[in-house]
Amino acid sequence: MIHKKVTVRMKSGLRARPAALFVQEASLFQSHITLEKGGKVANVKSIMGVMGIAPAFGDQLVLEADGPDENEAIAVLAAMIEKTD
Repeated sequence: MIHKKVTVRMKSGLRARPAALFVQEASLFQSHITLEKGGKVANVKSIMGVMGIAPAFGDQLVLEADGPDENEAIAVLAAMIEKTD
């Protein structure tokens, strides 16, 4: 199991379209992956989970993955969250 602290760099945050793309990408990995914001934890393979924690620009999040492709999952998903638009 690995985790990484990330900061949302997209001005729109992870809302609607960006959240859908994020969930779609996360679903390609076998690992169990979560995103934590302020004590709330969401399954990143669930659009409702991601939108439920409402990651906004500048938010500090913890991305955690556990499974056979955890390193790749963290690298790819962290890059998506920290990408500026």
